[in-house]
Amino acid sequence: MKRIIKSKPKLESNEISANPIGRLINQPIVTEVQNSYLDYAMSVIISRALPDVRDGLKPVHRRILYAMWHMGLKPQAKLKKSATIVGEVLGKYHPHGDTAVYDSMVRMAQEFSLRYPLVHGQGNYGSVDGDSAAAYRYTEAKLAHISEEILTDIERDTVNFVPNYDGMHLEPTVFPARLPNLLLNGTMGIAVGMATSIPPHNLGELCSAINHLIEHPDADVEDLTEFVKGPDFPTGGIIYDKKEITQAYATGRGRVVTRAKTEIVEDKNGLYKIIVHEIPYQINKATLVEKIADLVHEKKIEGIKDLRDESNKDGVRIVIELKKD
Repeated sequence: MKRIIKSKPKLESNEISANPIGRLINQPIVTEVQNSYLDYAMSVIISRALPDVRDGLKPVHRRILYAMWHMGLKPQAKLKKSATIVGEVLGKYHPHGDTAVYDSMVRMAQEFSLRYPLVHGQGNYGSVDGDSAAAYRYTEAKLAHISEEILTDIERDTVNFVPNYDGMHLEPTVFPARLPNLLLNGTMGIAVGMATSIPPHNLGELCSAINHLIEHPDADVEDLTEFVKGPDFPTGGIIYDKKEITQAYATGRGRVVTRAKTEIVEDKNGLYKIIVHEIPYQINKATLVEKIADLVHEKKIEGIKDLRDESNKDGVRIVIELKKD
């Protein structure tokens, strides 16, 4: 007696096979890893980490500003509790945690973080010493005047809208943005496989450069740097190495070297003091003073008699008293 064994045909690499736990696609692992990594990278780049060059905003910032605009929190309106704004953003546009939303809104209101703050905040919004902002139940906010230039005409079919995460509302993919916000306030972002770091610039200088570029479309980088001298940081400071800045503008790669702005004064007793009025961008002032004190204590820096932080609401003032000798 003969047994007839029927052999099953082999599946091609992309065919779907039956399986007790579901339908499986046979695919080389290299292909799957490549496709999955690319999908993940593009999701992070587009939906989270890097800004859109057209309005200079990341999705979380765009959603916060649009929610405030939709709530009627324009510059002429009354301030609203930050908790209400955070709830609106979470409920309709950005369901990724209240801390992420509030921290992003706080940064847009900090004069030492953005050259041109997009949010007008009232209450404790942190400090250049690294102090955290008060909880959102204590602070209030509305849109800053400059944000109107980014959002105006959004209701006039100037940009595309897409459904939000649950399909119940619409949100803009980008803002009309009459201002070059990407260059105005700069940005920093680390995505998958790429990153960006663009410093802020002066509005007047950018407008002059734009006018020149409109009148002279063939203008090169050197022509434009006659108008845009370099970055304009909200905390001030002195920028060095013009060649490095020009290279960064021409190639997209470079560095900006800054140092504090100081003056040397002599008191009535003939002792000299170094007064620091401006510090480099994104430097924690309290940490800076602490590090100077540590270096003096370790005798790596000599000649300093006293060190005080006399900063107040009028600005930064770090006093370094020098010894007679």
